[in-house]
Amino acid sequence: MTAAKQIRRLGEELVVASQFLTRIPMPEIAFESDSLSRAVKFFPLVGLVVGSGAVLLQKLLTSHLARPLVAVVVLTYLVLITGFLHEDGLADTADGFGGGWTKDRVLAILRDSRIGSYGATALVLSLLARYLLLSSMPMEHFAAYVISAHVLCRWSSLPLSYFLPPARKQEGQGARIARLTSLPSLLFGSIFAAAVVVFALRGASTEPLLASLLVVVLSGWFYYRKIDGVTGDCFGATNQLTEIAVYFCGVWIA
Repeated sequence: MTAAKQIRRLGEELVVASQFLTRIPMPEIAFESDSLSRAVKFFPLVGLVVGSGAVLLQKLLTSHLARPLVAVVVLTYLVLITGFLHEDGLADTADGFGGGWTKDRVLAILRDSRIGSYGATALVLSLLARYLLLSSMPMEHFAAYVISAHVLCRWSSLPLSYFLPPARKQEGQGARIARLTSLPSLLFGSIFAAAVVVFALRGASTEPLLASLLVVVLSGWFYYRKIDGVTGDCFGATNQLTEIAVYFCGVWIA
C-alpha cells in the first residue's frame, strides 16, 4: 500500500471513529466490514476532541454562570454530542445484569430497547455523579481532568475489545470489534491516551491512569464471568464508569 493510500485509509478510520462515537457531522465514506475494528485506535483521539469541547464551553460560561449551571450545560453538551450512546449502554447493561440470572436471560434483556428500573436508576446515578463531580472540580484542574476523563473512557474500549470475545457471535456492535482489535491498534491507542493524560496532569496522572485500568479490569472480568464476553452495551457501561472514576480522582486528589 502506497503512503498516499495509507494516509487516506487512516483518515477514513478517524471518520468512522467519529461517526460511531459522536454526532459530529462527517463526510460520507465507504463502510467496510472491518472499518470499526480498524478505527478503534482513534477512539482516544475522538475523546480528546469531545473533552476539549467541554473545556471550551466551561471557559466561555464560567464568568457568566454559577458553577452548578456550568456543570449542567457541560453535561448536557457531553450527552448530546455522543447521542446518549454511552448512557444507553449503561442503562441496558444495568438492566441486563440486574434482572438476568443466566447468560441467555442477560443477553435477552440487553437486546430489549426498553429501560427498566435497574437501567433508570443507573442512568440517574450516573448523571447525578457526573454533575456533582463536575460542579465540585477545582477550577484550576477542570480542563486537565475533563480531557483526561474523555480520552481514558474512550480508551477503555480498546483493552476490552482486544482481550474479550463477543458474547453474541456475529451479532450486535460488540461483535464488530470484540477480539478484532489488533495489537498495534491497542498499543497505538494506549500510548496516545497515556501521553495525553501525562501531558495534561503531569505528576497527578498516576491515579487516573490506575483508576481507569482498574475499572476496565474489574468490569471486563465481570462481563466474562457472567456472559463469557462483551456486548456493545458493555463497552458503553465501562465508558461511563471510567469517566466517573477519573472525575472522582480530580475531586478527591486535586
